[in-house]
Amino acid sequence: MARRTAPSSPGTGKPERIATVLEHEIRSGVLGFGDRLQSENELVQRFSVSRNTIRKGLEELSSRGLITTKVGIGSFVTFDGMPVDDAVGWSRALANAGANADTRTLRLEVMQDAELAARLGVESPFFIAVDRVRSNADDGHAISIERSRLPLSPELEDVPLRGLREGSLHQTLRWAGLVPDHGEEWADIEMLSAEDAAILDCAPGAPFLRTRRLTRAADGRAIEYVTSLLNPAHFALHLEF
Repeated sequence: MARRTAPSSPGTGKPERIATVLEHEIRSGVLGFGDRLQSENELVQRFSVSRNTIRKGLEELSSRGLITTKVGIGSFVTFDGMPVDDAVGWSRALANAGANADTRTLRLEVMQDAELAARLGVESPFFIAVDRVRSNADDGHAISIERSRLPLSPELEDVPLRGLREGSLHQTLRWAGLVPDHGEEWADIEMLSAEDAAILDCAPGAPFLRTRRLTRAADGRAIEYVTSLLNPAHFALHLEF
């Protein structure tokens, strides 16, 4: 059934207007009892407002007693049982979790990947590739490989020549004004290829935890797509529900 916009009073704020439109859909039967609302991203596109405005609109709808919010499933990676808060940057997050890691940069250059550009919804097929391997500083055993792909933009075009700011991709992105707001992540198991096994000094075919993480800015712009291979002797995926 097509959605219609309910009238709102002049001067009403955007969150209240959004709540009124959704209230009209609920009361008119467009949305039935137990139905899910559109996702935040879908509502952002539908109403052409920020995520913060959508959240305030949903809070208003909740205060009217028309929706309830369930605690969703949350997930995060742990290192030796300690949560890894990568909002502070992966290197610092590992250090905070107790990892004594050495980091080596394998690749920092511009590359072309039309397939990835189409998947991420970016126009240019050019990316900055940042590949790094981490190992335990005490005995040198493998911890992880991370392969980051950053859509090439004016803010980052000198990174391949200048290098990462303070050796940190986290700091580089923030210095360029690229601050992650939301995203998504996938996790599965990958058997190491001969090439990755050689880099990690592990046996080919060894199972590693693979995560693929896409972060976007508040306006939906893709910031980073990173594929990580994590040693399961240290890393695990923790779920809360």
